[in-house]
Amino acid sequence: MAELHAIGQIVSGSGYQHSALFCRWGIHTGGAWKVLAGSKEGQTQVDDPEIGKVAYFSHPIDIHFATRNELVGYGFTHLPSSPGLHNLSILTWRPTGGVVDTISHHFLGGSHQLKAPELIFSGSDRHRLTTVATGKIEVRVGLF
Repeated sequence: MAELHAIGQIVSGSGYQHSALFCRWGIHTGGAWKVLAGSKEGQTQVDDPEIGKVAYFSHPIDIHFATRNELVGYGFTHLPSSPGLHNLSILTWRPTGGVVDTISHHFLGGSHQLKAPELIFSGSDRHRLTTVATGKIEVRVGLF
């Protein structure tokens, strides 16, 4: 799950021809983001500066977001046994289901996930899986 933690503050406002100022604020995100902690909206306290002067708010913003993720592939590789810089290509795959599962995946997204992740790297029972190739991951690793 990808996460974003935004920490900051609404510092001040200036140039207004009114006194008794406050700031009502909100953070609007796409539907994929959800709030894990903090508030997406709020209001500062009121400051009453002279007309045209600076209103100081120093209002904290502290919000933690997460976005959903979708599994698009599993893959594995063995690390080389020789020292040096190595470029590795890891072919990825995902499990498939029946016709209904395929249609659901096409229209609703999401994918099947392994109940036993050790199938990714162990040879036992992996041959029983029905899978489809999904792509390739390039990795550069230095072994010293």
